[in-house]
Amino acid sequence: MGRPDEIKGQGVVAFVILREGQSASKDLAEKIRRHVAQAIGPIAKPDEIRFAEALPKTRSGKIMRRLLKQIAAGESITGDTTTLEDLSVLTKLSKASEE
Repeated sequence: MGRPDEIKGQGVVAFVILREGQSASKDLAEKIRRHVAQAIGPIAKPDEIRFAEALPKTRSGKIMRRLLKQIAAGESITGDTTTLEDLSVLTKLSKASEE
């Protein structure tokens, strides 16, 4: 997702769900950044990695990208959230972005 960046215009924020047994760390975030730079290119390297337990999805399983973009930009959540499968995901992602 994109977030405002003073220098580049938009910075890249990656939301990462870890596999069972993995734990979030600065080292893992840096490995992910290096992997993206190598696999896709340096231009795609995320400025920020946010580890999450889950992503905001509708009941039909679609990821609500507009909500991720609002969280990445540090904005408050606006718009319709009645189709969300689990509202607690938004709370957890918002708290994680404040830390």
